[in-house]
Amino acid sequence: MKRKEISTTENTERTEVDAVASGHSVVNTEDLPDGFQMTELGPLPKEWRVVRLGEVVEKPQYGFTAAAQRDPVGPKMLRITDIQDGNVNWNAVPYCECGNDDIPKYLLEAGDILFARTGSVGKAFLVSSVPEPSIFASYLIRVRVDRTRLDPQFAFLFMQSAAYWSQIASQTHGAVQPNINATQLKSLLLPLPPLPEQRAIAHVLRTVQRAKEATEGVIAALKELKKSLMQHLFTYGPVPVTEREQVELQESEIGLLPSHWRVVRLGEVAKLRTGPFGSLLHASDYVEGGIPFVMPKDLSSTGQIIPHSIARIKQDDRNRLNNYLLQVGDIILGRRGEIGRRALVTKKEEGWVCGSGCLRIRPNDKLYPLYLSYLFEIEVVRCYLSSEAIGTTMANLNTQILSRLPIPLPPLDEQREIARILQAVDTRIAAEQARRTALEELFKSLLHELMSGQIRLPNIVGGERSCDSAPDADKLPKSED
Repeated sequence: MKRKEISTTENTERTEVDAVASGHSVVNTEDLPDGFQMTELGPLPKEWRVVRLGEVVEKPQYGFTAAAQRDPVGPKMLRITDIQDGNVNWNAVPYCECGNDDIPKYLLEAGDILFARTGSVGKAFLVSSVPEPSIFASYLIRVRVDRTRLDPQFAFLFMQSAAYWSQIASQTHGAVQPNINATQLKSLLLPLPPLPEQRAIAHVLRTVQRAKEATEGVIAALKELKKSLMQHLFTYGPVPVTEREQVELQESEIGLLPSHWRVVRLGEVAKLRTGPFGSLLHASDYVEGGIPFVMPKDLSSTGQIIPHSIARIKQDDRNRLNNYLLQVGDIILGRRGEIGRRALVTKKEEGWVCGSGCLRIRPNDKLYPLYLSYLFEIEVVRCYLSSEAIGTTMANLNTQILSRLPIPLPPLDEQREIARILQAVDTRIAAEQARRTALEELFKSLLHELMSGQIRLPNIVGGERSCDSAPDADKLPKSED
């Protein structure tokens, strides 16, 4: 793919879209690169047109009004609530009573685009397939594109762009209950490249989306693997699954465990301390660029401190709160709100301060810190903490509750092996999550650049044939083997 340099910035283009959406014309034609024209949507290639949606679709249609029913009394009826994260679980879509004369009017076909009238106003959904006869409900609007001029996939992808959402925001601005109607939808502007180029743009963007979807599938599978591993490791210990029948088990207050493991109270193998509270520190004491002061909001559910918006305190306050300092191997646990949010303190966080709303756990030499961190993910520990937490509005933990927590205590070498196995899975999950983030950023970047003509696809410009050009596979963020 070859980039066309455009001197007009993205912010300027968004301003132009906002101006069009609010009824003002755009006349700035300075510094246009060769082959570009100024349009209502900003600079676009001269081969492209700008049209209103109503020019390239059949008349937008409101959905059918009926009560949802579980029994198959008629066709399925797709509702706004059935569309989650761009997907539909058709097995969960209800049925409705609809007369034979009405069914053809509302019957969905592959390529239809549905818009939310209320709620997530303007959110679009492309119907890719319909497993059985289905109609659409009244809080949706259906458009069916003229396929001789507009590719449905291209249109749907444009409806994820900043240029589209600027227009939606303008249409719904100031409304007490934002909504959009068919007339407003028809007035929306969209770029119209030649049809082969539309298809090529859609192909490239869908390639990136499919890579992201595949990565999400890997993440989901790895999380299921981790769940199964935890069940196995905390029941049989770090032995191969094929050898679990050889492990002698014992009944304990926290379930089946290997017979050579012990059950101890956390207070027997760790020192516990509540973070500073009351008059020891106030929000007014926070400063820019000081010592990090870790609070529950800074803890992840997967065992790390998230430093992005962490509060900071002066060196003098840090010295005064010397008893609350963190050292490598400590576990810092949120004592209110979501049970089980915790972090293992690493070299990077050494010397930071355990903040308000947190508990510091300092394991002794019988307890491996990373193993202890993973204990807060197992069901028996989470159930104990949830049942013992104090308070109805917001659950609270304290050192007394935590000191009584029963935990499985294998020999240290087994603790280390369990932690190593689970950390390996977490490392793979983190790598796949980073890949997903990179693909999301790539999609956003390509969406803007392809929809504005800043990137033109090879074998398309000046030609009439469709092109299967896609991002080079080597350019996509890699998945771990």
